[in-house]
Amino acid sequence: MHTFGSSASLTVNGLPIHHVDPSDITADKRIRVVLFKENLSTGWDCPRAETMMSFRHAEDATYIAQLLGRMVRTPLKSHIRVDDYLNDVRLYLPYFNQATVKSVVDELQNTEGGEIPTVIDEESLENQVYVTLTVHPAKKKDDTPIPGQTVIFDMGVGSTTPITSDQPLTEDHSQIENGKQPEPVGPVRQPYPQQEPTPMVPLHPRTAADSSREQPVQVEQMTIPGAAEFDREKIIKYINEQGLLTYMVRSTTINSYLKSLLNLAALLTRYAIFPSAADEISDEVTDMVRAYAEGLRQSGKYDDLASQVLSLKLSVRVFDVFGEILGSGSYSAITMSESDLDRQLRNADASMGGFGFQNRYGTRFYDEDDPTAFKIDCILFAADQECLEQLSRYAEKKFHALNDQYRRQVVKKSDQCKREYSDIITNGDAVSKLIFSLPESITVRKDDGGKEYRDHLYVGDDGLAVIKLNNWEAGVLEEEAKRPDFVCWLRNPSRARWALCIPYELDGETKPMYPDFLIVRRDERLDYVIDVLEPHGGQFADNLGKAKGMAQYAEDEPSIGRVQLIREVKGAGGKPKFKRLDFSKGSIRQIVLKAVSMDELDRIFDKYGVIS
Repeated sequence: MHTFGSSASLTVNGLPIHHVDPSDITADKRIRVVLFKENLSTGWDCPRAETMMSFRHAEDATYIAQLLGRMVRTPLKSHIRVDDYLNDVRLYLPYFNQATVKSVVDELQNTEGGEIPTVIDEESLENQVYVTLTVHPAKKKDDTPIPGQTVIFDMGVGSTTPITSDQPLTEDHSQIENGKQPEPVGPVRQPYPQQEPTPMVPLHPRTAADSSREQPVQVEQMTIPGAAEFDREKIIKYINEQGLLTYMVRSTTINSYLKSLLNLAALLTRYAIFPSAADEISDEVTDMVRAYAEGLRQSGKYDDLASQVLSLKLSVRVFDVFGEILGSGSYSAITMSESDLDRQLRNADASMGGFGFQNRYGTRFYDEDDPTAFKIDCILFAADQECLEQLSRYAEKKFHALNDQYRRQVVKKSDQCKREYSDIITNGDAVSKLIFSLPESITVRKDDGGKEYRDHLYVGDDGLAVIKLNNWEAGVLEEEAKRPDFVCWLRNPSRARWALCIPYELDGETKPMYPDFLIVRRDERLDYVIDVLEPHGGQFADNLGKAKGMAQYAEDEPSIGRVQLIREVKGAGGKPKFKRLDFSKGSIRQIVLKAVSMDELDRIFDKYGVIS
């Protein structure tokens, strides 16, 4: 399809390309590729767009920022849980100004990255920086592309620069700017010899053609003592069935608690997790309205307030053509009609969230002798600001209670149910409780100069994960690997959509932290136990906040194993050792939660910290 100004169909190499209005593209699931000139950058949103290839020369920072920012925001709000690679958006911009693109990416990272769960990055084809790791390692037999398969990098359009977003996607669709067709597959050509193309790469590329372009990297293989073969698929399945707690931290909420509560209740009812959830909430809200109305009756205020609802006061003023008042106003009271009363009832429903509580109230408390009484009750309730604040407090408390009570049961439901649940919870709270769930494949930045680990939960097709750790992190991991119950470990990357996140307070603001390591150990009663480890220097200003955040997490998530904040100390002969403060111990946890200063935390480390 194309969106050019002409509505006529185009013919390219005998292939008809029909015109479509931009507004019609999203709803038409048959459309897979769109050719366009300016529609995206001038205001067209297409949430099904996953990849864009631009043949335009762009230097202007504002134009580039608008294009990149719009693609960041367009993907559908859903999430692919099996393969994290499918949750990326890619832009290929071979002729955009490289320095300008980099500055825009840096700005997006600095501003938006802290507010939305989006990672924006860029790489070049010649220096691939992202690799795919999986729990299904298998040796590649060869890198020969499948016959008939076209790889975008073989199109002869020069090198490229990708930008990615972790916003959820579900379908594979493309947009191509300007309607220009790429050169046939063959030697790389420069269509515009007067300008050298900007090096650019798709974020997280993983095609066979890409692997042949990778630069060789010298890595040192790390052999962990005691490392043994283990069933990665079984571990992933076990972790995902536990419903472990993780968080999303954002600066603002999207929905009111009342709306989030009703959405959550609808989901719990629809998937038979708590079939009577919606009815229970409707009954509790209407009980609040009833109690308020009965209170007014007992205090003798009801009749007076009801008469005000049923009467309409008019103010009459006479003006001349110049807007000057010619006479004083007079007032009169008029009995309100049934239609006017219904209008007030609709306004009351809007004030209470628009969820139709008045209908439920009428069903429960309709009085044949006074058929308008239930309407007046609802109108009076919605007109009282204290009642609305009471309703909001109820919704917040009930929302959190239902989430805490039924979060683990959502784990057993379909992926569709999990996606809907995640959307509802994340839109309800600035700090929202979610279900920790790992995909089967992840896309991570390649660490040049890293070591090869065989006992990482995710590995490449060769069974290895190349990860670069500092001396402190490597030392902690080496101690863990010597434990007789050690199975494997997972690097928990900052801001990855699937990563375990814990909120903490710093200077009165809630921030997210991503502990460095998740350790998987064998357990006598259970198959496995999951530990959370965070090597963190005591000199950092956020040390107390992170310690209290981890302590609170250990209290809120009883299914987790050790939750440790780890510091490096000097051992005998100056050899570095690691002192661990374990928040899974209730006595230590309570002391840390009451700490008010860094000096106090240091004393707690000195007294209760354990050197392994």
